[in-house]
Amino acid sequence: MKNLKLFTAVLAAVLSFGCQEKPAPQSVVRLATTTSVRDTGLLDVLTDAFQKDGKHTLQAIAVGSGQAMQLGKTGEADILWVHSPDDEAQFVAEGYGTDRTTFLHNDFVLLGPASDPAKVKGTKKAAEAFAKIAAAKATFVSRADKSGTHKKELKLWDAAKVKPSAEFYIEAGQGMAGTLSIAKEKKAYVLADRSTYLAMEKNVGLEIVSEGDDALINRYSLILVNPAKFPKVNTEGAQAFFGFVLSAPAKELIEKFGVKKYGQQLFFYDYRIKSDYQLK
Repeated sequence: MKNLKLFTAVLAAVLSFGCQEKPAPQSVVRLATTTSVRDTGLLDVLTDAFQKDGKHTLQAIAVGSGQAMQLGKTGEADILWVHSPDDEAQFVAEGYGTDRTTFLHNDFVLLGPASDPAKVKGTKKAAEAFAKIAAAKATFVSRADKSGTHKKELKLWDAAKVKPSAEFYIEAGQGMAGTLSIAKEKKAYVLADRSTYLAMEKNVGLEIVSEGDDALINRYSLILVNPAKFPKVNTEGAQAFFGFVLSAPAKELIEKFGVKKYGQQLFFYDYRIKSDYQLK
């Protein structure tokens, strides 16, 4: 009898456990973003905050903006965070993306060795600085990866009316961190976003030789990958991340990011908040 009662109690417990509501599986949101967002550590901060409610898992890949948009064009990403304005406009015009929203900026800086062989230091206009580098045939390292930084660099060579030659121009084909490492090794000039430079400054061995030109502003946008082209994209998850980034809590995280560690703000938030998104 005792054994029967024990069996009944155990069976009831098992059935009760089995009937408990199982947690809903988390939605995986595929974000294609830039190396600067990852290398500075900002991506980790925002990922932790976004995933806090347990509804979504952010699966991020950090590549150049050109590669990020290519992932969008093949339906391998749900949302993009990129910084190549002309390419972004074309991406949306071709129907691959929707709701392009520019929300953030930092700026580019021209870095060089302390010896400054092209005598660039203090040059205010970026195009003039690039012209001096070419005239001196001083070594310059390019990302050469179709990233937003690479596209900006090419525009600056055009503005300087210079076609860089192999005599002084090295094509790294790498992200920002890898390109900075090569520039350090070669004692070369290089264009970098300020945020990544500050995050890596102690290990880079290069200094800022030109900054502050309006042509060096670096704007970032979010773009939703168009579900009409790719029905399998996680539209709900992408919209959730989109709404989170364009919210007051995310704005606060972004504006505080880096201030304590680097003594200055790394990214500047431009978007006028419209949602009442609340961190859980």
